[in-house]
Amino acid sequence: MIKDFTYELPPEKIAQFPLKERDSSKLLIYNKGKISHDIFRNIAGIIPENSLLIFNDTKVINARLKFQNPAGKEIEVFTLEPEGNTELVTALSTKGSVSWVCLVGNLKAWKSGTLTTSRIFNGTECRLEAELISKQADAFLVKLSWQPEELTFAEILEIFGQIPLPPYMKRDATPDDMTTYQTVYSESEGSVAAPTAGLHFTHGVLDSLKKNNIKTGFVTLHIGAGTFKPVKTDSISEHDMHSESIYIELSLVEEIAVNIGANRIIAVGTTSMRTVESLYWFGVQLIQGRHKGGELNITQWEPYENEPEDPAKAFQAIISYMKQNNLKYLYGKTNIIIVPGYDFKVFSGIITNFHQPQSTLLLLIAAFIGSDWKGLYEYALNNDFRFLSYGDSSLLLK
Repeated sequence: MIKDFTYELPPEKIAQFPLKERDSSKLLIYNKGKISHDIFRNIAGIIPENSLLIFNDTKVINARLKFQNPAGKEIEVFTLEPEGNTELVTALSTKGSVSWVCLVGNLKAWKSGTLTTSRIFNGTECRLEAELISKQADAFLVKLSWQPEELTFAEILEIFGQIPLPPYMKRDATPDDMTTYQTVYSESEGSVAAPTAGLHFTHGVLDSLKKNNIKTGFVTLHIGAGTFKPVKTDSISEHDMHSESIYIELSLVEEIAVNIGANRIIAVGTTSMRTVESLYWFGVQLIQGRHKGGELNITQWEPYENEPEDPAKAFQAIISYMKQNNLKYLYGKTNIIIVPGYDFKVFSGIITNFHQPQSTLLLLIAAFIGSDWKGLYEYALNNDFRFLSYGDSSLLLK
């Protein structure tokens, strides 16, 4: 029951701003049941040598677009994902107009018609229009059109958009958030939220990992707004998990295959963990002959409805599949939900922030370390740790 995964989170414990130095945040260490703490910049000396850290290199887009109706009422269009199954890279490089699934703030002020805003950029007037097309589940399909048409949608978001801070940050985004709400290694545009475990890393910390013989690898999972959606049903089994786009390169699949049996693969964040565990289940599909071609697709309950396979064989199956099909990377969608009772196949550790009560992220942590999550969170609350996106970090080693 979801009520078993809640705790009292005082508002003053939620970090509203980042620390001036990313790597000066506190680091809670959970190692085989024992709790201690340190400073994040020392993490390379705490992680076991020869570990493989897997990061999510997604980049947050300026997903919040602000318009005004003829009466001057503000309406926010929050871009979630492109219509249909269009790849994000393709959708962001589109010119002239796009149709995206969006959340709409102050919908009652958008009676009908087209909303328009304009801005001068590099000496040229840019004009952006939004047209409400249709209702889609708990979101809307919105057509966005712009001038000059030769600009890509990614450029339009850079010109008109604002960085989408989480709803629990009760403030507007500042120019500093454009930098601080991105990881230093962010590369692939497409997320509407940051992979916050990575916000603590600096180039200095990354260099210290290399010096300590700790390998690094990168996946891409584009985080959707559903990451902030609490589980509102009494039973976890009734919660509908959001879908997110993932990319994994062949070289990383091969690196995982080399390290899979050594108990030394550590996820940097819940998104990296969900991506690679989804990848394992794709290998299971291949072994069991359940993959019918096309993109990787992992449904919410895939791990709980199918028999597992040996992890080493699963990753070898993926390598064979990619080589046979001349694929340098895999693209697809995952709805996987990781809840207590899940049997992790890849990871022996995770670096992660402190998550909201009754969230799917907290369920993942509870799945990884069991009921010890309660003592860990109590320790953090009692020792002035900062919570959520701009908060402090933890290293959890099984």
